[in-house]
Amino acid sequence: MHLFLASLFSLAEVLSFPFPAALVQGPDGHSITYVLNENGIRSIWFANAPQYVPRMLWSSGKDDGQEITSLSISKDEKYVVYVRGGAHDSNWVTHPWPNPDNSPTEPQVQLFSIPTAGGTPKMLADGDFPAISPDGTTVAFVHDPDSSVWSVPIDGSKTASRLFFDRGQDSELTWAPGGKALAFTSDRGDHSFVGVYRNADTAIEYLAPSTSRDFSPLWSPDGARIAYLRIHGEGGPPESPLTGHPLPWSIWLADAASAHAREVWHSGNGLRDSLPGIKGPQLNWVAGSNLIFISEQTNWEHLYEVSASGPGRAARLLTPGNFTIEDTAISPNLQTIYYTADTGRTPGDDDRRHIFSVSAGGGAPVEVTHGTNSEWWPAATDEGVAYVQAGAQVPTTIALNGRTLDADRIPRDFPTASLVVPKEVTFHAKDGTLIHGQMFDASGGAAKKPAVIFVHGGPPRQMLLTWHYFDYYTYAYAENQYLASRGFVVLSVNYRLGIGYGHDFHHPPHAGPAGASEYQDVLAGAKYLANDPKVDAKRIGMWGGSYGGYLTALALAKNSDIFKAGVDWHGVHDWTMFPEWYGNTAQQRYQDFDRKAFLKTAWLSSPDAYIASWKSPVLLIQGDDDRNVRFHQTVDLVQRLRVAHVPYEEYVIPNDIHGFLRWHSWYEADSQTSDFLIRHLRP
Repeated sequence: MHLFLASLFSLAEVLSFPFPAALVQGPDGHSITYVLNENGIRSIWFANAPQYVPRMLWSSGKDDGQEITSLSISKDEKYVVYVRGGAHDSNWVTHPWPNPDNSPTEPQVQLFSIPTAGGTPKMLADGDFPAISPDGTTVAFVHDPDSSVWSVPIDGSKTASRLFFDRGQDSELTWAPGGKALAFTSDRGDHSFVGVYRNADTAIEYLAPSTSRDFSPLWSPDGARIAYLRIHGEGGPPESPLTGHPLPWSIWLADAASAHAREVWHSGNGLRDSLPGIKGPQLNWVAGSNLIFISEQTNWEHLYEVSASGPGRAARLLTPGNFTIEDTAISPNLQTIYYTADTGRTPGDDDRRHIFSVSAGGGAPVEVTHGTNSEWWPAATDEGVAYVQAGAQVPTTIALNGRTLDADRIPRDFPTASLVVPKEVTFHAKDGTLIHGQMFDASGGAAKKPAVIFVHGGPPRQMLLTWHYFDYYTYAYAENQYLASRGFVVLSVNYRLGIGYGHDFHHPPHAGPAGASEYQDVLAGAKYLANDPKVDAKRIGMWGGSYGGYLTALALAKNSDIFKAGVDWHGVHDWTMFPEWYGNTAQQRYQDFDRKAFLKTAWLSSPDAYIASWKSPVLLIQGDDDRNVRFHQTVDLVQRLRVAHVPYEEYVIPNDIHGFLRWHSWYEADSQTSDFLIRHLRP
């Protein structure tokens, strides 16, 4: 008997991890709230000073797939407001809303409030993206389905009504500190404005309206000014998707009384100067009437501070070093900035997350957390900082200042001690690019093992040496652990296009439809495995989802001699099916743009172009309500595989989306994946 079989655990056990889907601080820094997903049962939790003992406010009671999002706490801490339903990972076609539970009643996206002292949730209206007024009595929100702004009493004592008329698609609602005005973004298609609504008798003011796209309004602490972001409007001469193009941006500041606005900072015009695309600049006010933001101008996403007294003031770098900042939070007194970064003093920290702090006035950053765990999503309180944490073996929990608040939510039969601790590995692609990966390998067994390469989606993602902060990759981490327990060596490859290794790594030339340069990183991973004495080079497979599904299909199509089986979750198979990427209007078609050259490159970067050499068996998995990668990508591929007599299997989940909404969908997809790989690579 192989040693790795001595401590087997079931797939259901390793997928039983609790997952916090959000962590939000209260406006005064004395409370936190979060969503917990346990085997598909979503619940809302609340904890406040001084003890911060979490208590459940509400539970769905079943795995119905209806998301809980947009949590916020009223200033008096009497209510938590949230949205139930919808799917925030959807990129196209919002209606009808997802129905992953196959309910005969059409789901709605609805706004709720619930008393923190306990009680029944109150459905306030159909809508999303709530903003609680500073006095805690009113909730402004974006009404479904017309994206207009409505309001409703937080206790539901009156029916919701439209707050004002605006011609655009409204979003990003934010109250002035005194509650006398509401700023918002008005999207007009090819341009957008920042508007300010005051009352029914006062005309809406638009701040320095132009042909640009203005967004992310942010009131100053005293309510006298509004900061916001600006990028150029859409249009202009067509640009080839075969090369990168900078997206310069600027920070503007408006006087709230006069609506007069001016620029206080602008980026350069190089590729690294572009608007950060992962979580945006995260513009925020800090003490001293200064603004902080994230920029990649030095190749790394870092925090900068600029005086609101501009214009023309230079921005000061707050966080030097070769690492990426991902999440930020500001202390209630505006003096301290908390942030997460992939750096630290423990070997392998470039594949973890830790929390740091830096003074708004500058100075050396301070390490708040360290070690072999990862920590993310800081929520600043007067008592310190709350966050989510996870280890290589211990799944996600909530912590405050190093104290775990909800360890009791980890199931007693969760196989913590049976999980492997992944090892960080590095190797070089054919062009010399350094690639990082995580190796999952359970000890034991004299015979050579089958191996599997896992590739993430996105592609702006980074797989870690610990459980992950995205639910999608938490399920993937569990699947990789399960495969390792069944005798596989698993290599998770952080290929170029991903995050965590600088702007240039994230934006490489000739990637995706412009040449698939990232595929050489997959081949380098296979070569690394083949040179491992524990691995049987004749039994290497591959699996991945979304962009990882694309790379899995590309590997099977181009190199069935290397990859003997694969599982493709909702991957892209034909880049030419995305005309919106290379222009489809009459203006773009007839202006100076070599569409033919792009289409040829996009096709030759697609798995469909290599069906003739695809020999290895594949399992295709997708929800048919996928709103990120159209289901037709899989429907079309199946017909091509059928005609070419390539062995394939399929597992289709009716009514579920790209990032599956039900735990049962994840369980079935993971079960199908491991079963397929075991049958084909470890008979």
